Amino acid sequence: MIDFPKIFRVRQSFESGRFESGRFESGRFESGRVESGRFESGRVDDVPAEVQRQLDKLQLRQKVSAGQTVAITAGSRGIANIAQIIRAIVQHIKSLGALPLVVPAMGSHGGGTPEGQRQVIESYGITEQFIGCPIRSAIETVVVCQTAEGFPVHFDRHAYQADHVLVCGRVRPHTVFGGDIQSGLMKMMLIGLGNRAGATVYHKAIRDYGFAWIIRTAAGEVFDKCNILAGLAIVENAYDQTALIEAVPPEMFETREKQLLVLANRLLPKLPFQYVDLLLVDRIGKDISGSGLDANVVGRKFNDHAAVEEEFPKVKRIALRGLSPKSHGNSIGMGMAEFCKSRLLAESDPAVVRLNVLTSGHISAGMAPLDYPNDREMIATALGTIGLATPPEARLLWIADTLHLTEVECSVAYWEEARGRDDLEILTDPRPLPLDPQGELPDIHEFGA
Repeated sequence: MIDFPKIFRVRQSFESGRFESGRFESGRFESGRVESGRFESGRVDDVPAEVQRQLDKLQLRQKVSAGQTVAITAGSRGIANIAQIIRAIVQHIKSLGALPLVVPAMGSHGGGTPEGQRQVIESYGITEQFIGCPIRSAIETVVVCQTAEGFPVHFDRHAYQADHVLVCGRVRPHTVFGGDIQSGLMKMMLIGLGNRAGATVYHKAIRDYGFAWIIRTAAGEVFDKCNILAGLAIVENAYDQTALIEAVPPEMFETREKQLLVLANRLLPKLPFQYVDLLLVDRIGKDISGSGLDANVVGRKFNDHAAVEEEFPKVKRIALRGLSPKSHGNSIGMGMAEFCKSRLLAESDPAVVRLNVLTSGHISAGMAPLDYPNDREMIATALGTIGLATPPEARLLWIADTLHLTEVECSVAYWEEARGRDDLEILTDPRPLPLDPQGELPDIHEFGA
């Protein structure tokens, strides 16, 4: 019987504060800057009120007439407070005398079907009853033009037919693409509202011309032809909380996204240690990250199975335990792991995974890891592949997922370092991995002291 390392639990510490929209410029805060050992936790306390305050600043009444329709985007990510945010946008549009409607904007996600995409946003609480307006889900697009490079620009049919489009999205580092524009309003406007057809052609073009070039080229056409009214950018802190909401006029999308991406990078949740032999992950899913497993967090943005030279953390092996129910069978990201439990594959929908990876072009993200029937067998096998360190000496981290990293289980190999860190609070003494007689672990959020 293999001798597993003992583990202890830590909490990554933070200080409270607030990020003021409009005060963050060129990668620094002009006021209210909050420093901490690891994470920054400024957050919006009254989300609906902040949405209203931000949209008021744009004076949309000058552009929107009573009786006009305004399409509002809703994506496939598990964004904190997203149902409240969408409802607040709807209420603002109604206050102008206009007619709001919500349009799923998620490329090929949700199985690439209207029903699947509607199901995804409803699983986040974005229902017609809650938000107070119709949801119009379709995969049909309008080809608004051909770019100079020769590829078509697709745009969701319902959004195109609306008098105005308000783009709502989270600004965050992309899991594959680099550059000064990554995931945010521009990507939502193009790949999200491009539906399956648009997402497919954009991802193909990106491989020839690069992400930043395609985003800028196609965005110009959409701004000219698709009645973009405004954007509502969201930035989250490392604790899956809304850190900042900012209304952005169309002409400022590119400039503000660059600046907000600097903030989003700084607030990205992180593992507490830079070198890891085995990372044990309770769940992956599209609600957690676009790649199911956030490559920025696990250090595999540029290579599925190892960090590149300047990339951190350095994680030797990743083992996955399950799939988030809100991912609706989409287990994309499992291809970045070496090991998984057989239940992850059983919870996966191969057709959904194939559609997503073929659309994105990240084929290896959908490839199955080596699978094992229980945690004991999976962990024992993984620990046998980490190098010369014996299992009791292994640097093991156990997390819920790559979005929730407030508390982490750590092997005793990190004990002395953790004791000397003022950004880590040690919550327990070292104790054995809590394997039951069937060789199974509880979920980390259920397993405390």
